[in-house]
Amino acid sequence: MLDELIIQPLTDVFGRLQQGLFESVVQPLLFNAGQGNLLEDGYAATGWLLVGLIQLVLMLLLFAPLQRCRPAESQTGDARAVRVDVLYTLLHRLGLFRLAMFFSVEPLLDTLFGEAAVQGVQGIQLDALVAPLWPGVLDSAWASFLLYLLAFDLLDYWIHRGQHHFDRWWALHAVHHSQRRMTLWSDNRNHLLDDLIRDVLLAFTARAIGVAPGQFVAVVAVTQLIESLSHANTRLSFGWLGERLLVGPRFHRQHHAIGIGHESQGPGTLGGCNFAVLFPMWDLLFGTARFDGRYEPTGIRDQLPEHGARDYGEGFWAQQWLGLRRLFGRV
Repeated sequence: MLDELIIQPLTDVFGRLQQGLFESVVQPLLFNAGQGNLLEDGYAATGWLLVGLIQLVLMLLLFAPLQRCRPAESQTGDARAVRVDVLYTLLHRLGLFRLAMFFSVEPLLDTLFGEAAVQGVQGIQLDALVAPLWPGVLDSAWASFLLYLLAFDLLDYWIHRGQHHFDRWWALHAVHHSQRRMTLWSDNRNHLLDDLIRDVLLAFTARAIGVAPGQFVAVVAVTQLIESLSHANTRLSFGWLGERLLVGPRFHRQHHAIGIGHESQGPGTLGGCNFAVLFPMWDLLFGTARFDGRYEPTGIRDQLPEHGARDYGEGFWAQQWLGLRRLFGRV
């Protein structure tokens, strides 16, 4: 019933918008560029572009007013830092990073899974595998979507733990945590190599557990939208129960808090708390949840003058370059 009332109508509307955008904009561009052989990839890229445009509209209409009405901290005089985060957001949400993935990682995955199939190694269909446990429930599109959302959120949790556990990985992930003025635009503020590692792991898992391409787009879209909200500079709490069901701005702000969210057992020791991307139950299950936070300043301890005032870069290219220097130099 829910599929017929909500899922299918939304899918139909999105399909018509994607087709219209592809035929009116993307397809002519590909033909004019002599790249008609890329029409299939272009249609898939149009879906990511449309999702990004919808996300940007929702961020501006819903999340930005929350920041203005109930800011967690004043951010006067920090326009440049926010502009850089906007650049990161546009790079990802408008599909430019995804386009690079199409021409680099996707062909490698095609080769890898094609060779595995030749050798008789097949992936699984996670929803079909779990369906016998709940007969009649996981046959619906919404239940299958929720299952994959949970599966990828669990993967994201452990990826995030890795980013905070391994020195070399933290050298890249520190770009994300170096933002002293966190806003709704800060979610995509990442080193590009860090994003590449994460996206390869997600794309590989999607192939391995049998996620349909459209469903994968939906999972990523919902995840990104909630991540934008959780990074927003707003005093928004979901209440005692709500904050244990869905990651919100207060829960995630503690993860970004100086000396709290990225350190364990004293200054400079990697670790932290509140790693979940969507569902705090992973932090509760694995003992990394903290709900006692308020709205602490965000950043990394060694950025403070009394701890060395380390430079993580103000502009996009400086942040990327310094991340590589940390990766290949002394961490």
